[in-house]
Amino acid sequence: MYREFRDFLMKGNVLDLAVGVIMAIAFGAVIVAFTDGVLMALIAAIFGKPDFNALTVQVNGTPIQYGRVLTALVNLLLVGGSLFLIVKVINRSKRKEPPAAAETDHDVLVQIRDALKLRV
Repeated sequence: MYREFRDFLMKGNVLDLAVGVIMAIAFGAVIVAFTDGVLMALIAAIFGKPDFNALTVQVNGTPIQYGRVLTALVNLLLVGGSLFLIVKVINRSKRKEPPAAAETDHDVLVQIRDALKLRV
């Protein structure tokens, strides 16, 4: 049973998933730190408040906390924009392989002819 469990854990998919989850958690911490430490500080410098949670409106004596929605929306836009820029930089840094030369019908027919000549 130990051997089966070990073999299960050593399969590529399980290890890849574990590494992916661990990297996602670490990457998430970086994005949250960047959003909270840099981007929200810039918003505070521009608008005066980095946190809109205190914004409310009274409707029949009941506070409607629309500021929480604004804060969550700003965080979503900042995190999404940050991730977009990071992925864009990573994609640009990847080396692009030149596209393989497309074979024409003529090339394929020549290959078939040559293969048939070798068979005879």
